[in-house]
Amino acid sequence: MGKVNYPSQEILNPPKLKRKNYEQIILWMLTNNESCEWSNFVQKPVEIPIATLSRHFAKLIRKGFIDKFSRGQYRITPEGKKRFHELSIARKKGRKLSYPPEIILKSGRNYSYWILWMVYNNGFCKRSDFLEEPFSINQTSLSKNLSSLMQKGFIVKENKRYIITQSGKTEYSRILQHYDLDRQTILEEESKRIDEITTKTSWFFDKFNITDDYVKFRFLTNVLKLDYSKVKTILKDEEDFHKILLFISINHPDFYPDYLSFEEFSRFYQIKKKILDFWVDEIVESNLYDLKFFKLEISPDKYYYFQSDEKLEKMLRAITEEHITKNKYLEKFGSSGNIKSMINDILEEICKIIFIKDLKESLREFLPSYIKYLAYKIEIKKELKEAYDKLEGIIWQSMTDMMQSQSSETLESQYEEKIKEIDKEIDLNPKNYELYNSKIRILIYFNQYNDALMVLEKMIEEFPEKEVDIMIKKAYTLKKDKNVETGLEIIEELLEKYPKDNTLHNYKAYWLSYLGRKEEALAILRVLTENEPEKGIYHDTYGEILISFKEYENAIEEFQKAIELEPNEWYIHQTYIKLGICYTALENYELAIEYLKKGKELTNKIISDLDTKNKWLAIVDLFLAEIEEQKQLLLSN
Repeated sequence: MGKVNYPSQEILNPPKLKRKNYEQIILWMLTNNESCEWSNFVQKPVEIPIATLSRHFAKLIRKGFIDKFSRGQYRITPEGKKRFHELSIARKKGRKLSYPPEIILKSGRNYSYWILWMVYNNGFCKRSDFLEEPFSINQTSLSKNLSSLMQKGFIVKENKRYIITQSGKTEYSRILQHYDLDRQTILEEESKRIDEITTKTSWFFDKFNITDDYVKFRFLTNVLKLDYSKVKTILKDEEDFHKILLFISINHPDFYPDYLSFEEFSRFYQIKKKILDFWVDEIVESNLYDLKFFKLEISPDKYYYFQSDEKLEKMLRAITEEHITKNKYLEKFGSSGNIKSMINDILEEICKIIFIKDLKESLREFLPSYIKYLAYKIEIKKELKEAYDKLEGIIWQSMTDMMQSQSSETLESQYEEKIKEIDKEIDLNPKNYELYNSKIRILIYFNQYNDALMVLEKMIEEFPEKEVDIMIKKAYTLKKDKNVETGLEIIEELLEKYPKDNTLHNYKAYWLSYLGRKEEALAILRVLTENEPEKGIYHDTYGEILISFKEYENAIEEFQKAIELEPNEWYIHQTYIKLGICYTALENYELAIEYLKKGKELTNKIISDLDTKNKWLAIVDLFLAEIEEQKQLLLSN
């Protein structure tokens, strides 16, 4: 047995007024070591009396918390780890801390990993917990890593305590894969997360009478990997999120020919079809989550979904890779086939082993894009050390050329590459203000708010004449980072310096509305529209704020004034769309369609800021779909 990890003196020898918690000491030892011998508990520094130790071991074994797997050798069970976790959280004063195993501590200064491990396994941590042994993280590095984890939404700070979020738990699960932990340990760590969502999912299963174990398993897999907090600012109802994941889980190729259509599902599970359509597409097709889904089209309105790296996809990958490789090898002997014959060979095998034959033609359409995906995965391997790996890389590079693949980068590689490119340009043109603006847009797009704020600070030094523009960008960045109050303070400070700047007053109205201060926001806009009656933009802002408080009739009046005053201004396409949203809310569908389509027509003419353009087009399509759904319901009634 290697080096044994022991609890701190605070746990082993508590103050005189506190009793030793032998159960906690034993569970601490077994949690923080792969196994322990009887002698580890009776010798220094633990020194538990033999009779006491025997009594506690008997009780812990009886409860299923520890296991005696050989003579004098003990290890903790999953239930024991759960019990230890409960004891850790329960201690409010003088609490002991559970520390990462040696393999994590000794594998490099991955401070963010250490922090996540600690806040997950201890319920919460204080800053001082990381300044002492075994971490001894310096203040600067600790501040940087804590800020980064908070900015990414992995931890939150409450009452000077750092607590892990649901996103953080998902990230914690991911980082376990970086270490050479045995499969049982990883499974046990995952079990902790499963325990945490059991209550929530149990009532969901009961409420909707979900009894199929395979559906439950796929649903749980999706819930663990797809974090609701990532979408909750837009999708307000977590139950709707679970319904969307249930739809994806139910419509899996393994269940063919059973299928639940969007219409049937939305009706049975009481979720709006347009919400279901939109979010299934976002989860499956976009880069919203790292988890890769494949979509198998059976007909124009019938799809099955399956994940990358699940059993079905692993089997499909193995068969496909083998046929591709065989084809390339035999090419040297003049006996390989073309792409069409190779796909036929793949189809024959997969339809005997993993797919029903009825899916053959759908799979024929699917395979070319799947081969492109595999080709790209092999193409981006960072290390091809062995001779076969190098040959494999050449084979797949050739396949990429044959399939005319256009590989797409992951969000992370896009971010790194874009930042490198823009930094090079800034080095060459340090006085080019627009380059800095481009960098800010990239950082905000990738949620790197702290980095964006640092760049903005540098911009203030480099471009003091652009103070107002830079500070508004700072306020906007803080808003994105859920710090609206500080953003408002920035705008108010600017107004003290530039009290006659009506654009700043317009911004202040927005920020007040974000904080729910309706009357103050509208009072500002009343003054603005009176002082500059020819400016349509203020009426547009007025209408937008009225929408946020569901005053649709009044909002319509303001939007119509904006169009009348400035029919060709840059923002007018949005005004038409917002008018359509108002009429949709008022169930005047004819006018809603008219304004939404007009807004879509104007939006399609935009040639810059494509991200914003696409978001507005998605909004239009979402509302047009909702209107169509409502009209169908009216007809059926």
